[in-house]
Amino acid sequence: MEVTAPIPAKGVGGKAKAFKNLVLLEHSVFALPFAYIAALTAMFTVSKSVHWRQLLIVTIAMVGARSFAMAVNRIIDREFDARNPRTAKRELVTGVLSVKTAWIGAVIALAVFLGAAAELNWLCFWLAPVAAVPLIVYPYGKRFTNVPHALLALAQAIGPIGAWMAVTGRWSWDAVVLGVAVGIWIGGFDLIFALQDIETDRDQGLGSVPARWGVAVALTGARVAHVATTLLFVWFGLLTHAGVFWWLGVAVVACAFTYEHSLLSPTDLSRLNRAFFTVNGFVGIALFCFALADLAVRGISP
Repeated sequence: MEVTAPIPAKGVGGKAKAFKNLVLLEHSVFALPFAYIAALTAMFTVSKSVHWRQLLIVTIAMVGARSFAMAVNRIIDREFDARNPRTAKRELVTGVLSVKTAWIGAVIALAVFLGAAAELNWLCFWLAPVAAVPLIVYPYGKRFTNVPHALLALAQAIGPIGAWMAVTGRWSWDAVVLGVAVGIWIGGFDLIFALQDIETDRDQGLGSVPARWGVAVALTGARVAHVATTLLFVWFGLLTHAGVFWWLGVAVVACAFTYEHSLLSPTDLSRLNRAFFTVNGFVGIALFCFALADLAVRGISP
């Protein structure tokens, strides 16, 4: 049977589409809702009204930062990806997208992020390069640590903190609590995601909790992380004097976490994709919807 080689992307449109697929733009559903929760809560605190222009720029900044992070990750890991059956069809491995084009896309995404930060306020602009550092360091994490998930958690925690500062122009410990919750949540489900690559990580000498300590430890770590996430959501609600819809949302999220972990066991990972993608995608969207309802009931004006 003849195998047809992938055709390299041609033209601006083709390359843009290939870059979009490379950075999995649709996975913004995991972190973007929490940036909105932070931004809208800050708006409620400051003026009890939605500032749509700020919200749009926050969106642009988040998408730019995430696209930069994913592109750099794919570029740095492309040789390891080529030796992993799960990732062997990624665009940089197959040649659909060239490394040069990926770097151009990454630089454009970084410029978009920095430009959006500058448009928000000076604090965001000056801190934006600091926020970009974990995005660059994370792809190297598996090369020097068995807990690269912690680096991912740090990178993801920055989003809600930055979104709050985008609105207020100042630091907020309330936002830090939400940011840490999001970071621990994503770090926790990254432990689940890493279960797919135990053998290839070990073969290639890459570090991760599953590769170093096994499936049972990784699942326990994910459960602990998601308990901590739920408690931090409770803390954030208390700090921001949240109403009944927020608490309903936290209850729904706690149920979703319980369901997620019921799908997996050290001897049965057959439902891993449902646990990772479906449930965690639901968590972000569901909590955002409840948070929005709570702010609306409490009087935020569109």
